[in-house]
Amino acid sequence: MNEWYIIKNADKIDSPALVIYPDRIQENINQAIHIAGGYERLRPHVKTCKIAEVCDLMNRAGIRKFKCATISEAEMLGMVKAKDVLLAYQPVGPKIKRFLSLFKQYPDTRFSCLIDNEASALQLNEACAFEHLSADVYIDLNVGMNRTGVLPDKAMDVIKTVLACTQLTLKGIHAYDGHIHDKDIALRKQAGERSFAIAEQIHAETKKLISYPIPIIMGGTPTFPVHVGRHDTEYSPGTFVFWDRGYHEMLAELPFQYAALVICRVISIIDKNHVCLDLGHKSVAAENPLPRVHFLNAADAKPVSQSEEHLVIQVKDSDDYPIGKLLYGVPVHICPTVALYDKANIINNNEHTGFWPVIARDRSINL
Repeated sequence: MNEWYIIKNADKIDSPALVIYPDRIQENINQAIHIAGGYERLRPHVKTCKIAEVCDLMNRAGIRKFKCATISEAEMLGMVKAKDVLLAYQPVGPKIKRFLSLFKQYPDTRFSCLIDNEASALQLNEACAFEHLSADVYIDLNVGMNRTGVLPDKAMDVIKTVLACTQLTLKGIHAYDGHIHDKDIALRKQAGERSFAIAEQIHAETKKLISYPIPIIMGGTPTFPVHVGRHDTEYSPGTFVFWDRGYHEMLAELPFQYAALVICRVISIIDKNHVCLDLGHKSVAAENPLPRVHFLNAADAKPVSQSEEHLVIQVKDSDDYPIGKLLYGVPVHICPTVALYDKANIINNNEHTGFWPVIARDRSINL
């Protein structure tokens, strides 16, 4: 019996290539819904997939709320008629106009964005007034990531500014805890508790100023199971749809399975213990040190050097790696790997059946 990843008609696919397995993607979506206790509180981040068809699979599974990082990702979600889309990024400069253009282009989707300072709130409010629009915003709260977000002791000043803006509506608190990467689940839970306590305090203070309920959005793939069941909370995992080697090793307790691989071929035999593959760092995420990929059908292979279009691996016996041999690799980090490809090869029942465009890898689609 063939392994799940084997492509019978792989001779149709030039390498290196991104290949994805829709049945396994669907199972990962089902698992996320199960862990979350239903789809209602899930707000998946689409920065991982960047593929409209994958977003549509989540749509069809009942998921109605999404998160994204770019205008292109937001537009992709508008194209599949997602109901609720949070741009988890603070628009500045020309991005403000592009953000507001989504409202008119995709009226079936309600778009929102992050705010973490008073100046940005006022700028967005002014732009909305000029366009005769109103915008939903979430306060971006720094709970330890130290990347964006207002510090807790300054948060209420920003919240009061937003509430005073005539064109803005405060919709919730965004508290991304992506700094939590503990392999030990107990330590991960403790860190999650600390981050949530910060967000919960700001949430409680904010509710005193408004007359409607608002959620806290937190929990990427490593931490969303930690937050399941918390009151007024939404979860925004992203990597779960494809999974990768990094999270497989870090988050052993989670049930997600590999659903996206990179395939490559042996192009040169160097010596008895080294061969070269056509998988350079332009074809797999290169921000981590080697190894950046794990080969499912070459577990003994050890990446030793990589350049733009080449990867040299050390093997026990290069006789087992003839020219043209196909290798199936699991990236250590799938999210930036996907962004390196303009299309994904679709594999159904071990057969290559077509392509899905990685449409949101481009910085601009139409807007």
